Amino acid sequence: MATHLVLVGLTASGKSAVALDVARRIGREVPVEIVSIDSMAVYRHMDVGTAKPPAAARAEVPHHLLDIADPSEDVSVQGFQAAAHDVLDGIDKRAARAVLVGGTGLYVSAVIDGLCLPGRYPAATAALEDELAESMRCGQSEPEALLSLHGRLGRLDPAAAARIEPTNRRRILRALEVTLGSGRPFSACGPGIGAFRATGNVLVGLRHPPCVQDRRIAERVREQVAGGWPEEVAALLARPEGMSRTARQALGYREIAAYIDGRSSLDETVAAIVRRTRTVARRQWAWFRRDPRIRWIDPADGAVDRIVELWSAAWGSEGRRGVAGATSTARDW
Repeated sequence: MATHLVLVGLTASGKSAVALDVARRIGREVPVEIVSIDSMAVYRHMDVGTAKPPAAARAEVPHHLLDIADPSEDVSVQGFQAAAHDVLDGIDKRAARAVLVGGTGLYVSAVIDGLCLPGRYPAATAALEDELAESMRCGQSEPEALLSLHGRLGRLDPAAAARIEPTNRRRILRALEVTLGSGRPFSACGPGIGAFRATGNVLVGLRHPPCVQDRRIAERVREQVAGGWPEEVAALLARPEGMSRTARQALGYREIAAYIDGRSSLDETVAAIVRRTRTVARRQWAWFRRDPRIRWIDPADGAVDRIVELWSAAWGSEGRRGVAGATSTARDW
């Protein structure tokens, strides 16, 4: 298997643009294909809000794992993991190189570390759904009911609760499902989480100073709203198939749906999306910064040149997979 590049970073850090530039440069020597490791870019018709690469970029360099599911479908981590491994097998058979680009930490780990993910426990799921519905029938709003479940998770599995946003219904229910159904903490499931095993790939992270990152998030949200995000959400809500619970977790879609329904003004909607996105970005950083294999680079500091140099140098080490482990790659570039 070839040495691939794994490019991670916070939302709005510029990963897609850097990945394209790196692919262009390396593509002068060997074929390069880009693999999106994103839990929401898998959905068709969710283009503006997920900041998918434009059609011109996708025509120039092959992109994978974009638009592979309908918004009415639930896409699991296990399903995504299997699809990603199929894509990477194909890239290896074509003697090409892959740039894996992502900001969804669990999905990145699932793909590059081959996590053994926990099973399903339908009875536990049904009981949790009933509990959530009962709380809402008794007058609690969904965020209040979710906060209560998140608190319960915090008592049963503090490590899992610390990594899950209190408003993320899907992940809260999944963590509780596994914890209650298996009798083991969700955070203990899946070898490799927190282990950071040796890998034959090169891991690079893009990170702006916090003030720059916050500004970039605000600017991108405003551009997305001006670029047709409300119209995109309206079209999705008008579809008879609707949106799956997983698709509805995408950043900003819930807030824009509230705007479309007249429950908030446009300015309030933009402010709410910016706040939520900044919170998610901080959680992304909390996830990625634990991984000592990642070399962190400021995108303003010649990122493309440095990544190309780092990735090219790693090709000479192919075939010695056990040498470049977590300890030897723990330093910043």
